[in-house]
Amino acid sequence: MTATGDNPLMREVFRVPFPAIEGAHVEPAIDALLAEAEASVQAVITPPSRGSSGGGARTRADTLDAFEAVGRGLEWAVGVVGHLESVMTNPELRAAYEAIQPKVSAFSSRVFQDPAVFAALRAFADTAEAAALEPTAARMLERTLDSFRRNGAALDEAGKTRLAAIDVELAQVTTKYSQQVLDETNAFSLTVPPEDEAQLAGLPPSALEAAVASAEAKGEAGWRFTLQAPSWVPVLTYLDDRGIREQVWRALCTRASAGERDNRGLIETILRLRHEKAQLLGYANFADLVLENRMAKRGEAAIGFVDDLRVKTAPFFARETAALQAFVAEHDPDFGALQPWDLSYWAERQRRALYDFDDEALRPYFGLEAVLEGMFELVHRLYGIRVEPVSAEALPTWHEDVRTFRVLEGERELGYFYADLHPRESKRPGAWMNALSTGLPSEGRPHLGLICGNLSAPVGDRPAQLTHREVETVFHEFGHLLHHLLSEVEVRSLAGTNVAWDFVELPSQIMENWCWERESLDLFARHWETGERIPDALFDKLVAARNFRSASAMMRQLGFASLDLGLHLEHAPTLSAGQPPAEELLAVARRLAQPFTVAPLPEDYAMVCSFGHLFSSPVAYAAGYYSYKWAEVLDADAFAVFKAGGVFSAEIGERFRRTILARGNSRDPAVLFREFRGRDPDLDALLVRSGLDGAQGAA
Repeated sequence: MTATGDNPLMREVFRVPFPAIEGAHVEPAIDALLAEAEASVQAVITPPSRGSSGGGARTRADTLDAFEAVGRGLEWAVGVVGHLESVMTNPELRAAYEAIQPKVSAFSSRVFQDPAVFAALRAFADTAEAAALEPTAARMLERTLDSFRRNGAALDEAGKTRLAAIDVELAQVTTKYSQQVLDETNAFSLTVPPEDEAQLAGLPPSALEAAVASAEAKGEAGWRFTLQAPSWVPVLTYLDDRGIREQVWRALCTRASAGERDNRGLIETILRLRHEKAQLLGYANFADLVLENRMAKRGEAAIGFVDDLRVKTAPFFARETAALQAFVAEHDPDFGALQPWDLSYWAERQRRALYDFDDEALRPYFGLEAVLEGMFELVHRLYGIRVEPVSAEALPTWHEDVRTFRVLEGERELGYFYADLHPRESKRPGAWMNALSTGLPSEGRPHLGLICGNLSAPVGDRPAQLTHREVETVFHEFGHLLHHLLSEVEVRSLAGTNVAWDFVELPSQIMENWCWERESLDLFARHWETGERIPDALFDKLVAARNFRSASAMMRQLGFASLDLGLHLEHAPTLSAGQPPAEELLAVARRLAQPFTVAPLPEDYAMVCSFGHLFSSPVAYAAGYYSYKWAEVLDADAFAVFKAGGVFSAEIGERFRRTILARGNSRDPAVLFREFRGRDPDLDALLVRSGLDGAQGAA
């Protein structure tokens, strides 16, 4: 197959022809697009207007803007292929994606190390035109030059060669890590046969019905459980059978840690390569490298932030732990010590006893269609936009379950998006948002994006009914999407979600707050059969239970952040190619994680082997998992403005849109936050919201 002609990946188009894209298209298209990108690089070095003599001053158009456009078609095609590999993988597509990774990574490394391109950009930076650039373009120039430095442009040839090799290997190894997690997730299932129905005591009807449907889809009789979140979460939360809970928990937390798909060696390779890259570029460690352009700036600052929250949370955590242990002893004196697979189960029993609240009672009020409609009405009130469905003919999809929408302000099209919300075996776990195309609505070019999740699916003739946590997930990912679709930044690389990683979660996490407000819940929380809103008594229980074990939830996230920082700052420097580590990986991970959990972690605890946030791409949340808590401080403080001025306040919504959502990375994030809030963020806002600022946090 040729790379030209009818190859659907050869030209960036808004209406992505997903049904036509096959694995065989990938390599020919990428090879051709790489050649086009190389030609664009040469045009930056010697623009046609300058010719071989190179006379005349550099201009923004022939240098900065020209460089910004280098490889745009390549980036689009790789993004489309990477997306398809994450939602509709197959052997042909996977092999093709693996084959292009080294080529694309090598090109990126080579461009940002090219001395001629670097010299051209610096020459433009010395011009009068550069000195007079408006702020967004000036930030683009500053960050572009910084990217060259951080990608090794100042290294000698040996250093550049080694750095390029590191980048290629990181792309390959992290892709393999992610694929092995998916394969391990799909490899496990547990089917309880009809004659053993008694083992399923405690499971809610929704979980049982989903398990029956899963079994039937595989031609089995009974109840089938998997490592997809809608399946394993109710098992660990409600199932009375301790043995099955343990089996599922161990399968979940030992994924990809043994056998043919053992990720331990890949993790050590990733950590070693990241550390080597950082030191090659003059940084003490990988955290300092990646955090330099984020709000935290250095690894030490991130550690300090995590430690500060840990110290303030610890007394509440100790009291919660003692209360849970006392509850278990009171209700089952012979139970013995709590194990990791017992925690969610007993915590749920304790919550029911304290608040008479069962999260499953909310499911009938959270039909997916109603949740989406209510969410769209909320953003209409806040931001003056409207969301309406479009047909798959107008916007082709990759699977029949995918929904398609467009976002408008008046008659102006701001963007279109896809929503792929239910699990399947060809789709990776988790929930995420991606940008497929960055436009500029003010000039008639809409954005294109997507949200993906693995939410509870419809069962029988009933609509998909979500848990409250799943509702929060939908709102969270839609917040990311709004950051993309409402961007008005004219520079593509600074638009939308292209912001500091510890700022990117603010637009997503602030959206979760509306899932707890009576006024906003009334927009969509209606019983799927009767249309009744959530009864006051049930809503009051939901709110009363909101901060139940909030210290434990806080410590869980701080534990992940500490594991992340510990691996990158402490363990990575001890790793050498071809040499065994001073401390075995799982032992390190268990040592770092244990202080943040109640029950002793078993020796084979291997959550790190499926911790995709850290290891599924060359950077992602690596040395940056603390960002979730950092952004929670920002969102708690920012939402306090809405609480004071009205949760549907169009005036506050317009200000948040104008200062945060529309501005992308056009200004320093600290400046943008101050523009909205009027001051720097206050750490206590999160502690207050979590009930960890006084005696009320002790329950």
